[in-house]
Amino acid sequence: MARDTVDLTPIEGRDALVAWIEKGVKPEAEFRVGTEHEKIPFYAADHSPVPYDGPRGIRALLEGMQGLLGWEPIMEGDHPIGLVDVTGGGAISLEPGGQFELSGAPLETLHQTFLETGAHLAQVKEIADPLGIRFLGLGMSPLWTLDETPVMPKARYRIMRAYMPKVGSRGRDMMFRTATVQANLDFSSEADMVQKLRMSIALQPVATALFANSPFTDGRPNGLLSARSEIWRDTDNARAGMLPFVFEEGFGFERYVDYALDVPMYFVKRGDTYHDVTGQSFRDLLAGRLPGLPGTRAVISDWANHLSTIFPEVRLKRYLEMRGADVGDRDMIAALSAFWVGLFYHRPSLDAAWDLAKGWSAEERQRLRDDVPRLALRAEIRGRSVRDLARDLLALARAGLAARARRDAQGHDETRFLDPLDAIVARGETRAEALLARHGGAWGGRIAPVFDEAAY
Repeated sequence: MARDTVDLTPIEGRDALVAWIEKGVKPEAEFRVGTEHEKIPFYAADHSPVPYDGPRGIRALLEGMQGLLGWEPIMEGDHPIGLVDVTGGGAISLEPGGQFELSGAPLETLHQTFLETGAHLAQVKEIADPLGIRFLGLGMSPLWTLDETPVMPKARYRIMRAYMPKVGSRGRDMMFRTATVQANLDFSSEADMVQKLRMSIALQPVATALFANSPFTDGRPNGLLSARSEIWRDTDNARAGMLPFVFEEGFGFERYVDYALDVPMYFVKRGDTYHDVTGQSFRDLLAGRLPGLPGTRAVISDWANHLSTIFPEVRLKRYLEMRGADVGDRDMIAALSAFWVGLFYHRPSLDAAWDLAKGWSAEERQRLRDDVPRLALRAEIRGRSVRDLARDLLALARAGLAARARRDAQGHDETRFLDPLDAIVARGETRAEALLARHGGAWGGRIAPVFDEAAY
């Protein structure tokens, strides 16, 4: 989760909320890709979790990164909770359990994305190594219980932590024990947004399958290939899921705003204070009659922050966020953005990808989403396996990237970033299944080797 927005412009009404999102429209020449990834810190010596405080804690890691990068600290009270690059647009933030997140800058090419990720991992390693800290590239923490997992000193997370058990059974697991990679992409018009949102929601389970990488929980196999994805099925269904209304005739910016207005709020931030308004309505805040803060009127910050607390499979803000994938290694981080850039930014590939899914019913889309955490590439829809769908989509993405013809200094185009995904489809084996095979074989049923196998 990126840092909170600060914009105290009063909101005059619903139309202003629609206009705020609509400002994300940009010409194709200005399309960018932003890549976010989370990683789970642990102590190399004993595989224990890393607390916030202490001479070798998360705070020390952040302070070291600030000294190395010169980025501006994001503070909550006297606690640094992140860093922001005010010139380049990137940021480092903390997830609730200490997951260390890079929110990458909006970049023109996947070559830049790959270099950005590599530079970040090298910089983190420079600071983390002397502290004895390494990081896991897995979709879920494989060993520690919830009680053993650290809690970061962020007020918004205290509010969410208390609220989550009221609305689902897995919310705290989502907060404290999962890690994702996300690609953020642009749209050129309302109609372009609608097509991209529909296509990417329908096909998000294919990405979930390709990137499945969370087969262990509490020190043993959990019976799933993407436990992170399964957790989202019962985190808070009022703010998550496959958004069936997106596929209804007439959908556009206004309909998404109406949906977001009805998603219960978490908090309202005024100054440095987070006011707990969990379960209350943004419509009431808009009207100045929020029970938790009577007389307080909504400002743009409230809307931007509220949109960041909605968690569907694809999220609309001023861009579209692909939210279905478990994090993996550096190659897989680049592969996620490559997959979606290839489908989003080449009209023939976008049209063909949507043609694959546009006939599916809401029930079929939901069944596929429900099956993929267990079955990954073996899940089926209308008699076709996800593996077959993935093969078709990767061909379309490769065509899209080839058509972009964005080359690096050595003359390579962006298609090479899809190679890890082509290999997964060719083998018919996800990263999760490869880990399970080693767990049941060479690892002798032990979990400890994953801290080397999947570490940065």
